[in-house]
Amino acid sequence: MEIHRSLDRALDALRDRVLLLGGETETALQRAMYALVERDSDAAREVLKNDDEIDRLELEIDRLCIDILALKQPAARDLRFVISVAKITPILERIADHACNIARVAIDLNDEPQLKPYVDLPRMADLVSQMLRAALDAFTSGDAAAARAVIGRDDEVDELYNRVFHDLIELMARDPTTTGRAARLLFVAKHLERIADYVTDICELTVYMAEAAVIKHSN
Repeated sequence: MEIHRSLDRALDALRDRVLLLGGETETALQRAMYALVERDSDAAREVLKNDDEIDRLELEIDRLCIDILALKQPAARDLRFVISVAKITPILERIADHACNIARVAIDLNDEPQLKPYVDLPRMADLVSQMLRAALDAFTSGDAAAARAVIGRDDEVDELYNRVFHDLIELMARDPTTTGRAARLLFVAKHLERIADYVTDICELTVYMAEAAVIKHSN
């Protein structure tokens, strides 16, 4: 009985740290986009500064996973949970890296004249943030159906990415003086599109955890 209680405590601690990492990652993305749209370089630098905390959390979660696997010997769904966490943690860290790259673009662009409103980039960012939040909620509750619903929204991100891409290419063709700035915004759009792909990976791991079903590459 004590062994089970010890495992439960360890799993609860692991879940808490993943939730914290997920929250920090979500905040990094939102702050980076705020820094870009509102031309707030201080907010962008805050994102870059806080990345060290995200890296620290990733290492802490990695150690917790190793300790649980080595010392607690979880089975069945508990084992799938730990394995899923071990795979999701570096995904969240990569999402935070993309947020940092967006923050760096914001710092660069804030020193230059502003382009026209950022086309569909804010809308794209909002959708990606919603997907990330929903994916983390689905993982926390072990809700495979909710995870599948998030995966279905990736096509919306791809559509917005294509729209942003074409709008910015058009802008560069009409006014070559905007090329450098527009190109940086293309990179932002690509970062957001890549984050949506990572969110899909998180959802696929949630389905694995909940149902022991591997759906990656099944579409």
